[in-house]
Amino acid sequence: MRIVVVSAGLSSPSSTRLLADRLAAATLEHLEHVDAETEVIELRELATEIAQHFVTGFPPARLAAALDAVAAADGLIAVTPVFAGSYSGLFKSFFDLIDKDSLTGKPVLLGATGGTARHSLVTEHALRPLFTYLRALVLPTAVYAASEDWGEEGLAQRIARAGAELARFTAPAAVPGPGAAPDVDTAAAIAPRSLTGAITSVDPADGFVTVPFEQRLAALRVP
Repeated sequence: MRIVVVSAGLSSPSSTRLLADRLAAATLEHLEHVDAETEVIELRELATEIAQHFVTGFPPARLAAALDAVAAADGLIAVTPVFAGSYSGLFKSFFDLIDKDSLTGKPVLLGATGGTARHSLVTEHALRPLFTYLRALVLPTAVYAASEDWGEEGLAQRIARAGAELARFTAPAAVPGPGAAPDVDTAAAIAPRSLTGAITSVDPADGFVTVPFEQRLAALRVP
């Protein structure tokens, strides 16, 4: 099993890469009984190749390998710094080059970093719609880390929860925990585009709860 990590940090060292590494470690912690490994794609190292691809229409070898790795991944962690209240241009450019079907149904864990907590909803108003458009299975918990969050218990808890969710959806049988492991209907329900199968809620105490869509719909009907 392979978890691919895409980091769009521009500096070295990078808080974006640090968050990406911690999310990957939290995921692997819950996949200890599975032969799992991670591959990290640093977009700053591919910036020139990404620009060339837009101009020529053909990806250089390193970029092609990165795109293939994302397409073949069992799960994806995507982390970007915040630029002008949204994802970075480099991050968006890379995912603009992804084949339109490469992420269909693939579990994706979202993360972002910024200098202030005022951008904490960037994962919801920018990242989540992008990956929903790409038909990915966007996990419920996204992690935003502002400068003041590092070293705080709350960030560690969010990272741990997000890692557990990604592990559960990439290898549900291998991840113990409360509640039943999600089935295919549960996974489909997380994607906002799906109105078939089930409706799912996530509770830290009870795990994943699956309610058949027909049952929820019937409860909404006026007698």
